[in-house]
This record gives sequence, C-alpha cells and structure tokens, in this order.
Amino acid sequence: KRDSVVYSEKMSHVKFSPSVRGFGGGAGEGCIVMTGTGMVGGILLPKEAGAKIITAAESLAATRVTLSIVDISYGKNGQFVVAVSNGDVCRVQCYRVSVKYADDRLHISSQALPSFFLQSFKSNGPGGKVTGLKFVTREDADSLVVCANTVHGGVVEVWQLTERPVSLHRVFQPPPDPFKTVAWQFECSYSTNSPITCVTTCKQALTTYVPPPSYVMIVTNDATLHCLYRDSLKLVGTRSIASAWQEDTIKHQRLSTKITHMDLTWLGCALALVDSHGQVYVVKVPPILEPGVGMTVNVASGLLEYCLVTGTDSWDVLVSIQLSIVDAITDRITDNFNRQPLSVQQFYYAGHLALRTSLARLTQNGQTKVADLTSLLMLHSVSTAFTSLLRPSDLSSHDKGPAESLAALLNDNLTDVDKVLLHLEGKEFTVEPSTLQSLQQLIQWTADLALNILARLPEQYKSTTSELGRDIKAVNTLRQLLVIIRVWGLLRSTCLPMFVRSAENLDVLALLFKLLSKLVQTHESDDTLIDECCLLPSQVMIPQMNPTTPIVCIASPALAYQSFPMQLEYGVEPECLVFEPDQNILEGSLATDQSVDTLRHIYLGKQPYLVKQCCRCGGKAQVQVSTRTAPIRAWDQRWLRSCRCGGTWRIHKNC
Repeated sequence: KRDSVVYSEKMSHVKFSPSVRGFGGGAGEGCIVMTGTGMVGGILLPKEAGAKIITAAESLAATRVTLSIVDISYGKNGQFVVAVSNGDVCRVQCYRVSVKYADDRLHISSQALPSFFLQSFKSNGPGGKVTGLKFVTREDADSLVVCANTVHGGVVEVWQLTERPVSLHRVFQPPPDPFKTVAWQFECSYSTNSPITCVTTCKQALTTYVPPPSYVMIVTNDATLHCLYRDSLKLVGTRSIASAWQEDTIKHQRLSTKITHMDLTWLGCALALVDSHGQVYVVKVPPILEPGVGMTVNVASGLLEYCLVTGTDSWDVLVSIQLSIVDAITDRITDNFNRQPLSVQQFYYAGHLALRTSLARLTQNGQTKVADLTSLLMLHSVSTAFTSLLRPSDLSSHDKGPAESLAALLNDNLTDVDKVLLHLEGKEFTVEPSTLQSLQQLIQWTADLALNILARLPEQYKSTTSELGRDIKAVNTLRQLLVIIRVWGLLRSTCLPMFVRSAENLDVLALLFKLLSKLVQTHESDDTLIDECCLLPSQVMIPQMNPTTPIVCIASPALAYQSFPMQLEYGVEPECLVFEPDQNILEGSLATDQSVDTLRHIYLGKQPYLVKQCCRCGGKAQVQVSTRTAPIRAWDQRWLRSCRCGGTWRIHKNC
C-alpha cells in the first residue's frame, strides 16, 4: 500500500512457517536438493559445534524418473512445491515435498500434485523439449512459466493453478456444495524464432495483487534478451547482447557466444547474465511497480523503504536512480521516517542513517553529508554500547535506567559537568577498569567528534559545510557521553581521551560540555559562543575526522560520467570508476595520511599489510582483534557481517 505512510500499514507481513522445526519450534538451518535421478535430499546443519550433519534422501515419485529441469517454490505452511520435467517430453509434473525433523532424523515425504502438458504441443505438430521452468515468484506456487524449444524456435507458456467445479450428469441430484478440484489452466504464450536458452522471473512479490506483477526474462540462442510482462506475456522490449557490446555480429556468431544463466536481483531492478565464455553482463530493468515508467521518486522511495524494513540490499535501486532526483528521494524518505511512531523510529534509526548515507554518496556535492551521517551513525552506535554497560542500582527502577535519568537531568540546562555528577548515583555508572581501558579508542573518538563539531560551528553560519551542530539530538547525546566519560575517568584515569593542549591546566572535557550545553540552549547565532569556538583550535589540537579513501564501485558519482555499455575486467579495478571525495579539512586541524580503522578508530599505518575493506564505502578495519573483553567483542560482532554502511567486506592485502 504505497499510499500509506506508516511502515506497518504500507507493508504487510506474511508469516511463513519454518520448513524444519528444531528445539522449541525454532527454524532449522539447511537446504533441500534435487538430483537428476529423481531423488530429493534434505540437509540439516547442526547448531552445536562438532555435531554431525543430518541428511536424508527419498524418491520424489513412486518410481524413479530422470529429471533435467527443476524449480522450487516455498509454501506458507513450510512445505515445498516442486515442478520438474525430464525435458524429452513436454510434460510438467508437480509435487509437494515436506521435510520434518523427529527422533534426531529427517523425514522426507512427497505427494503428487496435478500435472499438465504444454498447450503448444497438444496437436500433431513437431514435438518439443522443455528447457526452463520458473515459478513467477518464490512464494507463489500457483503460477508457473514453462519454456520449450522446437525445430522452428522457442515458446513460452504461463500456467495458473485454479479451482474448477466438477460437473455431474443431470440424472444425479446436484450436491448442496459443488465439489471442486485443483487443475492447471493455460493462460497465454509467446513464441520466438530462435531456441530459448534460459529464463528467469522476479524473486518476490512487491505488491498484494493476485497474481503478483512480474517480469518474465528469456534469452534465445542468438543472445537476444526478451523482456515480457507476466500477465499476458506482452513484449516490453528486446536487446541483442552482441549489438549492445558493439561486437561484430559475424564474429559473435563465429565465437558462438550463448547466454547460459541469468537472474534478477531481489527487487528486480537489475539483471545479471553469464555467457559461455565466462563474461558477466548487467542490465538495468525498469521497476515492475509502475510498468512503462522509469525510476521515479515514488517508486524509488517505496523500494528503499522496503529495503529498510526487510533488510534487503538496495544496490540495484541505487544504480537505477538518476542524480537529479536523489535529493527529492532523500527528503521523501526522511519525511516518512519522521512520521513513524517513536518506537519504529528507534528500531530503524541505524538503518535509516545508512540508507541516507548511501543516497548521499551518489552525488558529487553530497560527500559532506556522507561524513555527517557517518558520524551520526557511529555516535548512535557508541551511545548504545556505552549505555548498555550501565546498570540501575535499585531493582525498582528498571523502567527508568541510568541513561534515562541522565537525559532528564541534562534537560535542566546545566553547563558545569562536575555539578551534573553531584546529582548522579555513582554505583549506576560503575564499570570494571579493564573494560574501561578497552573502550579508550571509542572514548577518544567521542571527544574528537565534539571538538570537530564545535570547531566547525563558526563555518556553519557562513556555509552549510556541516549540519551536525544543528542536530540537537546528536548534541544532547554527546553531552550524555561526556558525562559518562567524566565518571569513568574517576574510576580509571587512563581511559580518558588524550588532548594536545596549549595549557596544562585546561580541562578540555569540562570546556566541551560547557560549549555543547550553550549550543543546545542557543536557538540563534550567539556571538559569545562563536568567539569561544573560534578560540578552540588555539587551545586544543583538532584531529581530523572521517578521512576519505578512494572508492571503486558502481554506485558512486563516477557512474554518471560514464558512457554505456561499460566493459570491466575481473580482478582489475577500473580507473574510470575511481572516486575520491574531497576532504573537508578544518583549518588548523591535525591532518594525517595514515589509514584509520573505521570501526575501532585506531591508526593502521600508511599502508597496512592486511585489512578488510568495505566494497561500498572503502572503509578499512583490522582483520584480527587483540582485545577480547566482552564489550569489545560485542562491538566487533556488530560489524561482523557487513560494514556500517551496509556494504560487504573483502580482504585487502598490500603486496
């Protein structure tokens, strides 16, 4: 429901039962496999380390048959619907497969479902061979796309599973409720002059329409891509792979290049193809939500919000967005997010910041915004990590923890951090000294961020270089963290942040808290506050925040300046896609050319030998972690699967 604003109303959650339930009814991890000899196998991965993998195998049908084409759909009740064909006869058979776990064993059962013969080969014409089977979506077992080849070319048919009433002879008394049976019904077909090599459809339904809208992508033997609508197999367009890459057609035929596999992305905005020579092709696909219309603000914002709620990767949407509508999409997503209930905003806050960061990274002039959003995301993560270490001393105050009490106390506009400590319960902020020492890098980063926000405050009133100083929520979060750091410094002084000061008796933490408190209280430009912030670089050395790294990826501002199609080579980073954002260096700050760990905020050296690097933002991090305290382990596991921006990690080695 794209007209709704609230996420829970816009996106309906359809519950699917686990295929295999383990202890307590939880879903088990594993897979189902099909063999060419007609066997179906199940593999259950154990949760305990060192335990054996549980396997089982059964015959799919009552008699063993040879299978060449298989596709699997997932049912809501945890069962699988399997469509198979041996390829030689134009017959498609369907089965319902159930996998159960009981008595430390897997039990597989199969039940035959209605089958059908292709409509195009029911006459006495030449026989055909089935070359492709695809359910329209993974969760829709009622629609099936079948491809077959003959001596004259190829044919695509769409079949729908429907209920049909069984008619009785008029001599029998009609029953009160007519008996219905389930059968496959032919809907439409599409013919090609060349044999079909592969077919694919959309992975999931993005709307509640029945049947769900979907593309049917087919590739013929002459390397021509056909894009069809699922409803009537109406042709959307065709594309010759050879002409698209500006190859000689005669040379292309001599090399006999054939598309062997292809697949659509999760949101259906990009199509990846692989040919017989190992070449990969990526093609943009118009969104299925509004057929015939390009990527608009409404469609893009709806798809990106779907990615935010479901956790789906948004890469295919990002590369399909035109730069002229990026700002409008960002404003639409931000406005909708601010209209969500408070609990929903808190739950999706980190993902919302990562999504806005990905959008800002697409434009040349959005790199300053990227730095602000990255700092805001890291500030939120540090605040969550620090406040999770606090424990209420009174058992009756679980509804209001130390962090909430501190936030309420800071609303009284106190500017002296030591006076704030007088109103706090010391036991609630007590943490093990060894734990505090392991958090020193995160404590240092928090203080450095406060320094940068205040030092850039005079520039903010001249130009929009940074907007963190205008984010009252972020400033209040910094104030809370400075108070917590102040208390922890009394427990272990070595965990306090280090500063290069002009005077030894300068209390930098107290100064930062006072200036941030004034910033919260000041709604307009305060000359006194601006003057104090102008003096800050002469009192304390300001470290550089968010050093830029060259980015080599598709979803970057460099993509807009390329001519299509682009030819890339595996294992070779293209120079045309190298993009290095301009570093907004603060005047008088301490700049460095060393690599910085974007997660632990420690220096890695100028050219570290072995690091893991994000494929999307270029951020680097250590591969091995030396500190093994519980909070640091929890911090590292937060970014174990993906970077803070949502990109995947790759191992980078400097030889």
